[in-house]
Amino acid sequence: MQIFGVDIGGSGIKGAPVDLERGVLVEERCKVPTPHPATPDLVADGVKEVVGHFGWTGPIGVTFPGVVTGGSTIRTAANVDSSWIDTDARALFSERLGGLAVTVLNDADAAGVAEMEFGAGRDRRGTVIVLTLGTGIGSALFVDGALVPNTELGHLELNGHDAEKRASTKAKEDHELTWEHWARRVQKYLAHVEMLFSPELFVIGGGVSRKSEKFLPLIEDIKAEIVPAQLQNNAGIVGAAMRAAKQE
Repeated sequence: MQIFGVDIGGSGIKGAPVDLERGVLVEERCKVPTPHPATPDLVADGVKEVVGHFGWTGPIGVTFPGVVTGGSTIRTAANVDSSWIDTDARALFSERLGGLAVTVLNDADAAGVAEMEFGAGRDRRGTVIVLTLGTGIGSALFVDGALVPNTELGHLELNGHDAEKRASTKAKEDHELTWEHWARRVQKYLAHVEMLFSPELFVIGGGVSRKSEKFLPLIEDIKAEIVPAQLQNNAGIVGAAMRAAKQE
């Protein structure tokens, strides 16, 4: 079975058809830059461009970088335009895509469900936290395989700031941090999350997971196992498609 997944991020909107039996992209993904300002209309245009690249006419799953309640209503918009708040995202995307069936969920939750089904969290019980390091820090919390949605742990306070302002990949780039310096920040963040939730496993995702060997070995004094995401930066696309398939 194939379903289309779209992952909206702070820097790019990417999507592709997904083989849901294997959890892999069927074709090379299409990616367009996230518009600035990232308003609902401009982002919806980007989603339409990505979907139109493949001529897709079936159900679509779309991730959003913020809290999504009721499968549609946007409640937070830290890394996109604030005009998203209270937007009916499902209605917006469906209208822009000519009435196609659309499912919307938090971006890190999508990445998490994909990693739990097909990747580093497969068959893992207990408490598992999937963290996506990118423009911000997304989080997906699982207890015995069940998702606790919209946790947004990137907004925990760390040294007087939102954690994602200190330990995201964007923070590394903006402050020109070495891998060693950035790894210390990530370590402090993981220690704080571990103190709150005592997970058995951290799965580190986002685009930086492709370079996990540069920073994960530098992280110390964390009791939980720490592993890179296996689906890397495609996890959001796969998870979006998985959620859309459940709505069929």
